[in-house]
Amino acid sequence: MSRMAPRLLGGLALLAAVGPGLASTAAGAGVTVYAAGDIARCKHPDPRWSGAAATARLVEGLLRSDAHAGVQSAVLTLGDHTYPKGTAAEFARCYAPTWGRFRDLTWPTPGNHEYASAGAQPYFAYFGERAGSPQRPWYSLRLGSWLVISLDSNLKGAAHAAQLAWLREELVRQTGACTLAFWHHPLYSSGGHLGPGRMRDAFAQLHAAGAEIVLSGHDHDYERFAPQDADGRLDRARGLRQFVVGTGGAYPTPFLQLTANSEVREASYEGVLALRLLDGAYEWRFLPAYPGRVPAGATPDHGRGKCH
Repeated sequence: MSRMAPRLLGGLALLAAVGPGLASTAAGAGVTVYAAGDIARCKHPDPRWSGAAATARLVEGLLRSDAHAGVQSAVLTLGDHTYPKGTAAEFARCYAPTWGRFRDLTWPTPGNHEYASAGAQPYFAYFGERAGSPQRPWYSLRLGSWLVISLDSNLKGAAHAAQLAWLREELVRQTGACTLAFWHHPLYSSGGHLGPGRMRDAFAQLHAAGAEIVLSGHDHDYERFAPQDADGRLDRARGLRQFVVGTGGAYPTPFLQLTANSEVREASYEGVLALRLLDGAYEWRFLPAYPGRVPAGATPDHGRGKCH
């Protein structure tokens, strides 16, 4: 299903306190997206002091500043919203008090832990129409001039084939737009779930259509890859830039190897990726939930790219 996003909040005023980069963008231009997955670990004794609470405070403050600045923004969640089983009780006890505070600004995609509950029903019930439906858990929306596509990387067989057919039609129907896709399992990773992972076929379709960005979680770290194709070949002219942002608050996991075309890796702290979706370009910055933990003199990852 394709649908238009409602009016969203926006801005980047608080980024100046975190570091240089995105804050240089003029207010009112483009749309800001805050993204992370692997969020609320319900074994924590008090959600108010969990990693999810820390990243939620960061995002909530940025959204509030955005609203005052009058710049549009949204939140993309990259799956595994709760641990360990994605139950209704977990969403109520661990997710709702943290990231649930900005549910109305959130566009989700499901992870594997959601499907530990039959059919990921609590996930679909919690997010409602914003999650698509159990029968069609894929969807698209427009954020500014960008086409944003949510896919379910847990699907197999006929369900995944139907998702790919829809994706093919959507990319043909909405040609000319800068495009961002997001799903849970990364195709490439240097983390605990070494690639090549799932969704190579979707990655190939997006590459052929000239899409720009893929966001995933699953590995509890931050990693940025150079633009590449679905076979892992460097393609700086037309490739997809993949970000792994599994730093939403659950717990960090280490890197196991250096995968080809990996440019930046961080597994020391929670945080979110801020993306500025501009006309014909994009900017990114990784925002630590605890800036004081960043080593002195280090600058969190940031940069700029152009649409194809």
